[in-house]
Amino acid sequence: MAALWLSPNPPGRRTRPGAKLREVFRMKLRLPPSPAILRFSFAVVACAFMTQPVRPQTPAEVEKHIANLPPEQRAYERYRFWRTSLPPDQQKDSKIEARYREYLVAHGFSETDADAQLKLIDEHGERSEVERWNRILTSDKPIFNTQPNAFLMEIVKTRKPGTALDVGMGQGRNSIWLAQQGWDVTGFDPAEKAVALAEENARKLGVHFNAQIKRSEDFDFGERRWDLILVSYAGGREMPAVLEKALKPGGVLVIEAFHRDATKLGPIGGAVVFDTGELPALYPELRVVRYEEPLAIADFGLEKMRLVRYCAERPE
Repeated sequence: MAALWLSPNPPGRRTRPGAKLREVFRMKLRLPPSPAILRFSFAVVACAFMTQPVRPQTPAEVEKHIANLPPEQRAYERYRFWRTSLPPDQQKDSKIEARYREYLVAHGFSETDADAQLKLIDEHGERSEVERWNRILTSDKPIFNTQPNAFLMEIVKTRKPGTALDVGMGQGRNSIWLAQQGWDVTGFDPAEKAVALAEENARKLGVHFNAQIKRSEDFDFGERRWDLILVSYAGGREMPAVLEKALKPGGVLVIEAFHRDATKLGPIGGAVVFDTGELPALYPELRVVRYEEPLAIADFGLEKMRLVRYCAERPE
């Protein structure tokens, strides 16, 4: 998922209770800023942007799954499940924390305990999201494709190696493969354990790439800097102008994510879900090389579902 972590409040400025909760979840869902919270920019980064689809679960199944986590992570995972289960338009509700409090009370929490849950999410949500993706990306039994992305491999076949950026690199599966093909690769992700695993795997394979523990707003995308930018299950909607500008003339942007139809199988964070034809419209300055919406095995979740695949080139 990479991550978008909250910037500290400016000195002397207070954040209204519940505002941080909304910002934490915006990391994953890419919700637009609202007047009630401090604004800060988002871009595509791995850990917080990737979401693996899950089969529909009940609250009881979720409670069983999170039973052994620390209290603050249980609170966050419970909230996360509830929010991603909402229709997309309701996930943007400005009164989301009040609605969640009502949900908790309706499911057996006292009002005091419900307030305590919201406080835990406010105080620990951002770190809980990092830890969530650290667990997923470094698991001994991964629930994602640990091999390079197939769409990326097809696109690279016809291109001369150059500078490549892997946005939200996770445990480095795509960065390492690109480096093996002769590309000068930079990848970034805020999930520090995943980045460490990527560096360890690269050393074992005798390849080198520049791995950075960074969130998107801390990364310098530059101008005319990259021959290839990869956004694999890591967003793509948040900063098209930045990505367009960062490509060299003749460079390509490669994106793979979920189609809206995939959400019928279970909740998926909105950052990695696109409607029919949405991606080409987001990047008007690029020339489409290839665009498709196939039924295929998703890299995250490892189930057959509808995806979106997009490759476009910056004109010379």
